[in-house]
Amino acid sequence: MAASRAAASGPQRVVSSFLCTDEYVFRLLPPKRIAGLSYLSADTHPVVSTIAGQVKNIPLVRASAEQVLALHPDLVVTYENTNVRQTQLLRAAGLRVLEVPWAESLADVRKITRMLGAKLGAKARAETLVRAMDSALTAANQGVPHQPLRVLIYEPNGYATGGGLTDQILATAGLQNVGSRSHLTRSGTLPIETVLTLAPDLMILNGEREEEPARADLVVQHPALKALSGRTLAVHTSLVPLLCPGPWSVRTAPELAQWGRKARALAARHGGP
Repeated sequence: MAASRAAASGPQRVVSSFLCTDEYVFRLLPPKRIAGLSYLSADTHPVVSTIAGQVKNIPLVRASAEQVLALHPDLVVTYENTNVRQTQLLRAAGLRVLEVPWAESLADVRKITRMLGAKLGAKARAETLVRAMDSALTAANQGVPHQPLRVLIYEPNGYATGGGLTDQILATAGLQNVGSRSHLTRSGTLPIETVLTLAPDLMILNGEREEEPARADLVVQHPALKALSGRTLAVHTSLVPLLCPGPWSVRTAPELAQWGRKARALAARHGGP
């Protein structure tokens, strides 16, 4: 009888072995049903997880099948095509492994959230996450002008963030991403010269300003970027919620909309939108 009740309520000892599934499992299940999360969920060097300060009492694992097996899970959740060898070994040991597809859109996020809710016995919680996400998007979109503002998310080493879910959230906040793949080098970076040519209305430098920047940060502090001063609003902010696509990603939307309003005011003073 106890076994049938447990089956009906979903798996009781769930391990997430990948950062982006950590975010889902932590939000969908109570701590007593989480047997473990990946070590990246608690990493602060740098912070790559939105739950880094909330997982202190949960066992953490690396990409090791032995570590996962030691936790005696009844379900392991991971992303498709990640830690492939680990997944193979876990299945060979008779464990159930649920591989989650990558979300490329808000529609994908809704679908994946509900799928995980069903698999984990947490349908009600999944629906709560979806409703909260849609409410946040609606709120961020209130009063956004029809004509989008041009934005560039510029990363250390000269990478430009964009595409998929990120661009949809930017659009909700009234922003159009100009860091398209057509501008990138073969290594996936965006040269300073191209940034100057694009001259975005808003440039978001992803990450907090460091007193002693690493070599990777030098490009976002290039003196040539001063040429954009006065017509491009440049801000430093952390966009960690965008690293793993999920309902939590939209928490960036209100801040993006706020920066958009400030950049639009600056552009208006220079004859822009």
